[in-house]
Amino acid sequence: MDFQKNDYVRVASYEGQPGKVKKVVLLYSGGLDTSISLKWIQDTYKAEVVTLTVDLGQPTEDISLIKKKALKLGAKAAYVLDLKREFANGYISKAIKANGLYEGKYPLSSAISRYVTVKAGVDIARKIKADAIAHGCTGKGNSQVRFDLAITTLDPKLKVIAPIREWGISRDAGYKYAKENNIPVVINKKTLYSVDENLWGRGIASGILEDPSKEPPQDTLGWVTRPEDAPNKPEYVTLTFKNGVPTELNGKKMELYKLIMKLNSVAGKHGVGLIDHVEDRIVGLKSRDYYECPGAVTILEAHKDLEKYVCTIHENLFKEIIDSKWAQMAYFGLWFDPLMDALNAFVDVVNEKVTGIVRLKLYKGVVIVVGRESKYALYDMKLNTYFTGQTFNRQASTGFIELFGLESKMANLLRKSNR
Repeated sequence: MDFQKNDYVRVASYEGQPGKVKKVVLLYSGGLDTSISLKWIQDTYKAEVVTLTVDLGQPTEDISLIKKKALKLGAKAAYVLDLKREFANGYISKAIKANGLYEGKYPLSSAISRYVTVKAGVDIARKIKADAIAHGCTGKGNSQVRFDLAITTLDPKLKVIAPIREWGISRDAGYKYAKENNIPVVINKKTLYSVDENLWGRGIASGILEDPSKEPPQDTLGWVTRPEDAPNKPEYVTLTFKNGVPTELNGKKMELYKLIMKLNSVAGKHGVGLIDHVEDRIVGLKSRDYYECPGAVTILEAHKDLEKYVCTIHENLFKEIIDSKWAQMAYFGLWFDPLMDALNAFVDVVNEKVTGIVRLKLYKGVVIVVGRESKYALYDMKLNTYFTGQTFNRQASTGFIELFGLESKMANLLRKSNR
């Protein structure tokens, strides 16, 4: 098989070209796509390759082994950065405050991880005076858009190389290429899936999941217990929020990234966080993706409840619009667009009073808010109670109702009289 031959035509000005790129920073996960890309860049571009591997809380990966693998495959240097804290504090925290769910379901775990990775990659590229940054995305996925836009926005001088997109190699052909070139990759039943992990979630695609009519098999799961196999006894947890961000789990202060990782384990044990989602990709396709996001689902459920508890009806209704737009921007690769700064500014103001405690019940795949308290709560028991001691002025209700429905009544009378 001729692995080098392809009919790809470069149409964008930011794409790297063989002969013009001398030094490349490859965003390297150590999986199939980035491993074969490492060799392919050296062979096709005749360029020096430096790899960057970031630790974003992917629990199944041994980062030190990935570094050794990169050097063995010809990387001139292999950078490894622990960015869990930066990822949580600078990116996930914003998603929490914005109730970040794309199309109401996907917590954007893979999407927002691209931006912290690119920022680190651009910093290294500038440091070593690289010409380009490379990534392992295909020409069908969303992350190619996120990587390309983020790289060229942060540093327009940098070129982008996407070997899998440019090469057009299929997954099965990639395994063959790896074998023929002595590139070590683990091949087993689970590698039939494309898996992306970080502390905010685990995304699984490809294989049998490409058929939306089929239930995901058990071998796709890595973090979450199947609800039917989860404990028969519910577990209660409390989350303490300050300015919209969780700071304590069950009364214990924890750094955000540690709190999320702990909650992944606790909520995952109870089957919480499974998301089967047919989503609208940026590139015009509908894609079936399967996610395990136990910590994210639990935190977002708690945050939204507490936020609603302390905000007015007008704030809550308008913030739904802002949250939806925020999720779209994060999903579409527009993290560094000025509009995102404006949305975050609004979200930060609203979250200044999202401080309090939320109690949740985890049981058989479901997370339920069962209690909340905050010094900023707009709930007043004396106004709400139906028992003795209520302070609500019920006599004002009829006047309000008459005025509130006045235009509706007039419109219906006119419609009847004009028939």
